Amino acid sequence: MAEATWGEATPPPIDWKMSASLENVPRGDAAVPEVTSLETAVRAWQDLDPAMRADAVLKLERPVWLIPEMPLDRFEGDGIGDLVRVLPA
Repeated sequence: MAEATWGEATPPPIDWKMSASLENVPRGDAAVPEVTSLETAVRAWQDLDPAMRADAVLKLERPVWLIPEMPLDRFEGDGIGDLVRVLPA
């Protein structure tokens, strides 16, 4: 049986090794999604030129909490930059 939680629950830490798909990024002659770890996908997004970054979509295996009230499993364009700010060193 699962317990309900009310109030100030601490969101789980981000699992940087979970699967993530970086999409809408051209690779050769096609825009084939790259499935890799979340950390690798976010770092790859950083290396894109600004136009490609704006079009990129990042889909996660499961949600992450950057703010406690809003779990997200998809980031688009510059929203991926929110993950860059919390990347492990």
